[in-house]
Amino acid sequence: MSSAKRGRAAASTAGVAAPGAVTSADSYLPAHGNGGYRTVQYDLELDYRPHSGRLTGRAKLFAVAEQPLSGFSLDLGPFKINRVLVDGVRAARYTHRDGKLHIRPARPPAAGAEFTVEVHYVGPPHPVRTRDWGDLGWEELTDGSFVAGQPIGAPSWFPCNDHPSDKAAYRISVTAPSAYTVVANGTLESRTFGAGATTWVYEQRAPMPSYLATVQIGSYELTEAGSSGPVPQPAAVPQRLLARFRHDFARQPQMLTVFQDFFGPYPFDEYGVVVVDEDLEVPVEAHGLSVFGANHVDGRRGSERLVAHELAHQWFGNSLTVADWRHIWLNEGFAKYAEWLWSEASGGLSAASLAAKSRSRLALLRQDLRVADPGVRRIFDDRVYERGALTLHALRTVIGHAAFIAVLREWTATHQHRTVTTEDFTALAQRHSPRPLDGLFTAWLYETKLPRLP
Repeated sequence: MSSAKRGRAAASTAGVAAPGAVTSADSYLPAHGNGGYRTVQYDLELDYRPHSGRLTGRAKLFAVAEQPLSGFSLDLGPFKINRVLVDGVRAARYTHRDGKLHIRPARPPAAGAEFTVEVHYVGPPHPVRTRDWGDLGWEELTDGSFVAGQPIGAPSWFPCNDHPSDKAAYRISVTAPSAYTVVANGTLESRTFGAGATTWVYEQRAPMPSYLATVQIGSYELTEAGSSGPVPQPAAVPQRLLARFRHDFARQPQMLTVFQDFFGPYPFDEYGVVVVDEDLEVPVEAHGLSVFGANHVDGRRGSERLVAHELAHQWFGNSLTVADWRHIWLNEGFAKYAEWLWSEASGGLSAASLAAKSRSRLALLRQDLRVADPGVRRIFDDRVYERGALTLHALRTVIGHAAFIAVLREWTATHQHRTVTTEDFTALAQRHSPRPLDGLFTAWLYETKLPRLP
């Protein structure tokens, strides 16, 4: 789960479509994301100076038109726009207001045509301010910067089609003062030293939604989590926290092995961890890496369940991404249940015991939430996490452990690097059950009353 580092007052981010532009079809956040095209790759070149807070960016998007495009839009925060090119030619016209960059190309792309958009921009990144989730996106740290984009924070630092269903490959190049370490999504391809600045280039080849793109800049030591095994597990950690980190994350390689037994092969080339030198309310998952606060590294493994939660998101949320934000339980319920599976596998409380405790807690709370459609303001409500996990435990109890594991492994294999819906999951689960599951899923996912565990 992602959450803002600090909460502030709300501000509107809704955009007004330009003529010819197509807006998002998201049921919860229709003002975010853009229709009419799909992105294939982002090539981001960023130059950031932490002490001035100035970001200079060049973003080149490779896209495919899904219909004739006399105009289209990108999501982008309040930067100064220096230039916009479409297929290497200056756009006929563009406007930038209310979080939308509206573009009318001189030569409109035809349906099915590949085209490029290049945006040159500059200014201090400002987090996207929201009423329900605090500040999202690029934030300043005391020494460096931090990005947590879920669900609508990506436009705070680059122009994008900010919807989870639009996934693309990324190349992210960041130039920062040489005293800092830069971590971004994917594999570090190169590090080039210049006069007082270093350019770090990362490649994420697996398709990624914009909200999971991240850049972390700070005074970090590069290390590894445990003995990484077949999946590299690099880490960037403040020097003062290295000893605690090595203890607290020592079991992460074992955790990854356990999760591969449950969920199938790890879906990316590596799994990175960043520990920022400030406290965070919650850890943050990104594509192929997770970000923790200094408060999550106590030297006693006090946050190990969160280590499990964020690792599980690499399958559920990152490889398999929701097609619409109302399906958020497919991210958070699965990651919560992974906490219980790790506890059971590592000698802690069984999943059944943790499920019983969870249901007892939920029984004391208001029962007015539908897990499969919680409403936009409650997509990160704890009850989505808990009841989502309980749904999975109920399914496991009804169909049996072996069938349940078969469901999870087919789920992750069939939809790897794609988008998913609740209906996709319930239909797949039914194929593994000799008895109808309609009643189980209706009670747990679509009704507000809390069912009893089977």
